[in-house]
Amino acid sequence: MVVEERIYTLHHGKVPEYLALYEQDGRDIQLRILGCNVGYYSVDIGPQNTVVHLWAYDSLAERERRRAALTQNPEWQAYILKIRPLILVQETRILRPAGFFADWVSTQLEQADVI
Repeated sequence: MVVEERIYTLHHGKVPEYLALYEQDGRDIQLRILGCNVGYYSVDIGPQNTVVHLWAYDSLAERERRRAALTQNPEWQAYILKIRPLILVQETRILRPAGFFADWVSTQLEQADVI
């Protein structure tokens, strides 16, 4: 089980616009294709103009397959054209849960019908 953390640093003051576009045009597509969204956040204290989202996958292979499907989706491609100008920097990390936490996460994924 892995969690992908994506951190987007946006141009100054663009978080509300980014979140509105995501909710309107991107969210349903991404949930349908990627599956288990662990969280979607904007930063309140710390580096400003930042959005963080987390996605859980059974394996790196599953992540690769789902991300490839998302990239090929025409609706997603149209959405990306809208948000790309808002993004200054993108960071992506793959996280592995600590052993004592892995069982809980696996249970959550099973309940979400992801694995």
